[in-house]
Amino acid sequence: MRTRLPTEERQAEIVAAALNLARDISPVSITTGDIAAAIGITQGAVFKHFATKEAIWVAAMKWVRERLLEKLDEVARAQTSTVPALEAVFRAHVAFVIAHPGAPRIIFHELQQPADSPVKQEVRALLQAYRQLLLDRLKGGMQSGELPTGLDPEAAATLFVGIVQGLVMQSMLTGKPGAMKAQGDGVFRIYLRGIQAAA
Repeated sequence: MRTRLPTEERQAEIVAAALNLARDISPVSITTGDIAAAIGITQGAVFKHFATKEAIWVAAMKWVRERLLEKLDEVARAQTSTVPALEAVFRAHVAFVIAHPGAPRIIFHELQQPADSPVKQEVRALLQAYRQLLLDRLKGGMQSGELPTGLDPEAAATLFVGIVQGLVMQSMLTGKPGAMKAQGDGVFRIYLRGIQAAA
């Protein structure tokens, strides 16, 4: 058995283990016993830190939301114009998925569930904040003249999210998340030509 850790450290370890397991196992099939075994603690020790399995998934999605949005905002702010900012956001998102392939599996699983849940609320908060980040950049590009004034920013934001989701789905089918990087270059170039040519 592992030595005792402070509560926050143990919770972070449990969340990391859950995300790790989700790389290869459907989230619905992952048990608290699996998570406990992955980090060498008892199942009872898991429940000392999280009352339910759902609470673990809520914490995992909160971690994904906070880390991903923080990274995307950071890379976008580091650019001085819209197109490089959009490209930086795209590349950072792809890199995040390659580093944490379990995250999209949890997101897609939750989006398939008909009922609302605390986990789905975290997913919704992530997507809404992501969309707003894109809209801010797209509208800024239209105001600066870098993007055409005829561009539909709502549609452009939807398409941006869609191309990332498409790459993620393909990587999940092939089991090769690393391939997203090479495929993503061509996909983003097509996206960019589309929004720059908008009438």
